Amino acid sequence: MFRSASAQIFRQAVRYRSTDTNLILERSINRVQLLGRVGQDPVMRQVEGRNPVTIFSIATNEMWRSGEGEMSSTAGDISQKTTWHRVSVFKPGLRDVAYQYVKKGSRILVEGKLDYGEYVDKNQVRRQATTIIADNIVFLSDNVRDKM
Repeated sequence: MFRSASAQIFRQAVRYRSTDTNLILERSINRVQLLGRVGQDPVMRQVEGRNPVTIFSIATNEMWRSGEGEMSSTAGDISQKTTWHRVSVFKPGLRDVAYQYVKKGSRILVEGKLDYGEYVDKNQVRRQATTIIADNIVFLSDNVRDKM
């Protein structure tokens, strides 16, 4: 009985009923946090009739120990994988701060949401792109924080 009551409360917490009794809107979460180093100085782009956007890349790393005796801290080789992420900043105040203070090599924390899209490259080939739409940036490098 407790399990079904808690499940009902949970369902009520994540659903909202609209004025249409047949339509139930559910909450969902699209949140990303990346902690890494900036790979390039940001660029600001503006397409005619649209708001400008600041774009840069951030690298995240993961490391693991492979080989025999994985439980032992002395055995095995250490492997590393770097993943590059494209970050776009549309939010007006944050966009300008990012353009001015984000620099190649800076260590930052980016919070935002994932966005998937398509574009046509210069060779007229359709490509897919994953972008982080930033809504917060925390500067962790001392040299950047001192300049602000």
